[in-house]
Amino acid sequence: QVQLVESGGGLVQAGGSLRLSCTASGTISRFNVMGWYRQAPGKQRELVAAITNGGTTTYADAVKGRFTISRDLAKNTMYLQMNSLKPEDTAVYYCNSRLFTGVMAPVDYWGQGTQVTVSS
Repeated sequence: QVQLVESGGGLVQAGGSLRLSCTASGTISRFNVMGWYRQAPGKQRELVAAITNGGTTTYADAVKGRFTISRDLAKNTMYLQMNSLKPEDTAVYYCNSRLFTGVMAPVDYWGQGTQVTVSS
């Protein structure tokens, strides 16, 4: 069973920075895609950033130019560097990993979430 453990959330003032980490129980190169999602109170969970096993990255428009997703294969860890944080970035951030299984639906694994709160 895959376990994903997030860390690095917290309280920060607007304009500040945080770095989230997601460490997997095993090699992360096996995942086709890894990503960060967030869910604010009363809102649906949304994709923030993703990275493929080939290293291609994608970002939500709201975070482009401010957030950077990366990974360290040797540490089985994915990161989300968040700069110039805004109050609207406040949410629970979730780590996700996805395995494409071919004919069957992809398999998703989720971390427990880490709270990010940005004060104005």
